[in-house]
Amino acid sequence: MENSLLKNKIEATDTNIESLLKGQKFFIDYFQREYRWQDKHIKQLVEDLTQTFIKSFNKGDKRSDVATYQNYYLGPVVFSQNAENGKLSIIDGQQRITSITLFLIYLNNLQKEENNVNIRELVFSEKFGEKSFNMSDEERESCLKDLFEKGDYKIKDDDNETIKNMVERYEDIKDAFPEEINSEVLPYFIDWFKENVIIVKIIAYSDENAYTIFETMNDRGLNLSPTEMLKGYILSKIKDKKQRAEINELWKNEIQKLHDRDETLDISFFQSWFRGKYAVSIRQGKAGSEDQDFEQIGTRFHNWFKDNHKTLFKIETSEEFYKFFKTEFPFFIKWYLRIYHGLSHFEKNMPHLQYINNWGIADSLRDPMLLAPIKITDDESTIQRKIDFVSRFIETFAVLRSINYRKFSQSSIRYTMLNMVKTIRNNNLNKLGQNLTKETEDIQEKWDAILDFGLHGMNGRFVKHLLCRITSYIDNLVGKDVNYSNYHDPEGKPFEIEHIWADMFEEHRDEFDQKEDFSDWRNSIGALLLLPNGTNQSFSSQKYESKVKHYLKENTFAQTLNSKYYINNPNFLNSPVIKKLKFKPHEHFKCEDIKDRLKLVQRICEEIWSIEYYKI
Repeated sequence: MENSLLKNKIEATDTNIESLLKGQKFFIDYFQREYRWQDKHIKQLVEDLTQTFIKSFNKGDKRSDVATYQNYYLGPVVFSQNAENGKLSIIDGQQRITSITLFLIYLNNLQKEENNVNIRELVFSEKFGEKSFNMSDEERESCLKDLFEKGDYKIKDDDNETIKNMVERYEDIKDAFPEEINSEVLPYFIDWFKENVIIVKIIAYSDENAYTIFETMNDRGLNLSPTEMLKGYILSKIKDKKQRAEINELWKNEIQKLHDRDETLDISFFQSWFRGKYAVSIRQGKAGSEDQDFEQIGTRFHNWFKDNHKTLFKIETSEEFYKFFKTEFPFFIKWYLRIYHGLSHFEKNMPHLQYINNWGIADSLRDPMLLAPIKITDDESTIQRKIDFVSRFIETFAVLRSINYRKFSQSSIRYTMLNMVKTIRNNNLNKLGQNLTKETEDIQEKWDAILDFGLHGMNGRFVKHLLCRITSYIDNLVGKDVNYSNYHDPEGKPFEIEHIWADMFEEHRDEFDQKEDFSDWRNSIGALLLLPNGTNQSFSSQKYESKVKHYLKENTFAQTLNSKYYINNPNFLNSPVIKKLKFKPHEHFKCEDIKDRLKLVQRICEEIWSIEYYKI
């Protein structure tokens, strides 16, 4: 009788991150093993968490004051507990628990020893001298271990989708974490994250009950979405029945186009459209500040529209509502979808879209910027060029910040980018080019930072992006029909970062006393190339004099190291741009050669991201 009662029992308690994870072991149910969060999901979570904390934090607060800070509700998680062995299986919430675990690992790695807050036990526990992660899944063990101990994991050919996503999302956390939460503030944030982030923990003591809860939560939700509430309000404002029916049908068809790409893309669309074309204010980054246009659109855009359509949209009458949503609404969905496609597929007329998809700013800032200058009266070629101009500025900004080792999380650049949105909103093409030129010139970070830039454990994704841009650019200068995708996302073997120097310190004793100095020079951007996977591995341990012979078979940027390339291609140095770049071969590769190559990379970057691009 007792077992029967327990089997039918369901418990639901609100708990915090520390209570949920400390000393617990969770097993991932077989039917939902894959971790599928995308960059937009993890970045949004990090931004929501950090901004909620920043709203409450005041310089001078005691650690104990964190208890009074605003809480953050992360939603419910559902577990099934085995009556015989007490094991908890995750039925619903695996994506969030995996993301929380990655975030905790990052926070732990971010801490300096002297300010350490103990969060290790939220990630793993120790029993009989053996450590094991609280989220148990053999496939994830080695990845989590490397991320926890080294802050990095090298993806292997046979790693599955979950491992690849975990590594990518860990990198996204690094990118999204704001500079405001520095080493002084970090202990406060970790305290807040452990104690003030609330989850409803639901435990069922039979799989049957657990799955019933799971289905109820996922299949029977009748709450209207913000999009549906916005639609209801708009239709209520259109008095003519024919017009109302027309807009209702139009709405269904247009929203379906968004849902065909992604089930939540309608939410992102309205946030981007309203921020890009109408938002004028943003919350100040200090405790007690009230949410403004930018934040209100992000949380409840349907309510924000109701409050602002008269003043910001200039629509009030039934006829104005009808005309606006008959014309502006489908027009901006069309171009939002074109942008969405261009982010993942190379488009000749808007190439920078793909670049900023791989290295750019947060979607919540990027997408409003891309829509801001577009006007319904623009022709197609003008719109494409506007989108490409803005994309180019975004990439220039992101690359400059990266080579200067500056972060550009949403929270650290949100004011700058909203001001940019307002500056370029509804610009004609000529004015847009002028504004982007000025904004580029005003960026504090400069290209000479290349001379001190190199690869380290935290920036591999960016270094690959930079090398893909440089390599494809030089190939194009000599007439090769390739683009960025051929190096970043090739159909065949992937390209990997190649160190021109083999990792053999002893062979460089003539120039270095310390291995650390050798490593710094070896990882310099001037000592790196892109080569196909397998090719670089086959001769990675060889000396430069042997390697440089192989480089003749590779991309142009690699070939230019070899003097034979110039003999075999006598017209190479005749091109005006090539002359300006001042290429030269390197018979040997010493520190002075790396210095020369660094200056070459700087000149290439100045050409790739030249403000001349904005001239009409």
